[in-house]
Amino acid sequence: MFAEERQQLIVELVAASGRASVTDLAERFSITTETVRRDLAALEAAGSVRRVHGGAVSPERISTTEESILERTVQRPSEKTRIAAAALALIPEDRSGSILIDAGSTTEALAGMLAARSAAGTTGTGTAGTDAELVVITHALPIAARLSGETGIALHLLGGKVRGLTQAAVGQSTVEAAGRIRPDIAFIGTNGISAAFGLSTPDPEEAAVKAAFVRSARRIVVLADSSKLDAETLVQFASLKDLDTVITNSNPSPALAAALSDAGVEVVVA
Repeated sequence: MFAEERQQLIVELVAASGRASVTDLAERFSITTETVRRDLAALEAAGSVRRVHGGAVSPERISTTEESILERTVQRPSEKTRIAAAALALIPEDRSGSILIDAGSTTEALAGMLAARSAAGTTGTGTAGTDAELVVITHALPIAARLSGETGIALHLLGGKVRGLTQAAVGQSTVEAAGRIRPDIAFIGTNGISAAFGLSTPDPEEAAVKAAFVRSARRIVVLADSSKLDAETLVQFASLKDLDTVITNSNPSPALAAALSDAGVEVVVA
């Protein structure tokens, strides 16, 4: 295979999955890792990929890049639906206990499913009864709008300065409010999750709120579609050891899977 043909295939692989590792590319094309690195250097010079530690990512995956919540809501809908459904199964149907739902498009999908289940009057067979209410805490306006007024849900909205891009409250008052609660489960969104850097997001204020949520909850469940796997953005807000469960739609890369296993994190592929 000519170098030009191989490099075009590398570009297509990176575009499809968002990332490719040097070792995986070497095995795929039966070439040395040194040859892969030369290919990646040439492709980076052409602007086709961006080299990172251990491989390459799409040039769009810059550490400070962040799409609005409206843009993200329409991306990968089927994947987010599967992840949200798996997360919903962790919420007691008897409406007992408390949960926190972080801002994000996949967590918003979870809120929509929770609202639909509440509207259908599903209470399960628990002892809480039909008058019980599940305590739901959020700082995200779209999530609050989906859950407001639903029977069986006691909604608590954390205040603060609303960030337009994510439509979520941020700032010191939000962080302090998060420190005064102890929900049973926190469903957390992330812009990136990697073996070396943990969980990250581009904005420092968003990161501070997410970090406070991770500290506050008894159980941390991360909802991350495959585009977030092996991605690193500007600000770390949690390490893998802080997590209990990661729900995603595809198997993590070998390096990330090993790191999650070493950290004792359960991985659910929906």
